Amino acid sequence: MTAAAEILAMLVAVPSVSSQSNVPLLDVIVKLIDLLENDGMLHGCGACDVKGALAGLLSAASQTDVNDIAASVAFAFTAEEEIGCIGAQRLVASAVIKPRHVIVCEPTSLQPATAGKGYALAEVLVSGREAHSAFPERGASAINAAAQIILRLERSWQAAETVRDALFNPPYTTFNVGVIRGGTAKNIIAGECCFLVEWRPIPSEDPRQGGEIVKQLSEEVAKECPECRIDVRVLRADRGFANPPNARLGTTLSTILGREETGISFGSEATRFVTIAEEAVVIGPGAMETAHSEREMIPRQQLEEWTEAVKHLLLHGIHKVASNK
Repeated sequence: MTAAAEILAMLVAVPSVSSQSNVPLLDVIVKLIDLLENDGMLHGCGACDVKGALAGLLSAASQTDVNDIAASVAFAFTAEEEIGCIGAQRLVASAVIKPRHVIVCEPTSLQPATAGKGYALAEVLVSGREAHSAFPERGASAINAAAQIILRLERSWQAAETVRDALFNPPYTTFNVGVIRGGTAKNIIAGECCFLVEWRPIPSEDPRQGGEIVKQLSEEVAKECPECRIDVRVLRADRGFANPPNARLGTTLSTILGREETGISFGSEATRFVTIAEEAVVIGPGAMETAHSEREMIPRQQLEEWTEAVKHLLLHGIHKVASNK
């Protein structure tokens, strides 16, 4: 087992190391705290998101003489990325580090992501009036009103697909109603219904625009359903990021790894770090499609490639490779 794989095995054995290791069932987690290899894939709790990338960083650092490092480097490990990038937010606000170039570790199959969609979330609460379903005229269904809002949102989302950014897949802002709850019984007109709607705007779009659309459509439905009250609360509105054309870190990593630059549609801490750095690149071994599940895994080959890429950066910096293009 290589040094990077050995470090990964130790990290996998400690589920609390990574907030991303949120496989839901405890018995499944217990089975995955031993790193297993099968057909070149390393399976384990958090192996993909994000312990594989972390293992590569630590392995590369342990193999590099500090006197040979080409430029000032800091490794920062943050917590609570899944619930709003709280650790990264506090680190940025503390001004403890002032980086020019930032690598954010997330599984991208080692494609350097030089742009990322934003993330926004809103809660819609519809309050109606309960009544027995045998006497519908005495009630006002919150579920029916919520359904009308969701249908209008769907039509609005389809129109939003006309604004595109080819760096992403899919190349447009996406929306999703992922949670909905309401009603108390099958024979009672629902007095309340609440749903969460999220959207992931491409970098050129203002993340607040989605919230305005939700509010506008909710107001339209409220006029048609005067017996229902509709409240919209925007919980998050994080802008996406896109590196400037002259950014070098993404180009350097693309050259080292032989992979094209890309954009990511999932959220990351890069949106926080670009507020203090010249550029940020999101990258790491493994694919996000296997993260957060009992299928979590990374290719051994990618782990080793990542380790060598980090070593190269430590020894040569980002300018030498970029200038050889």
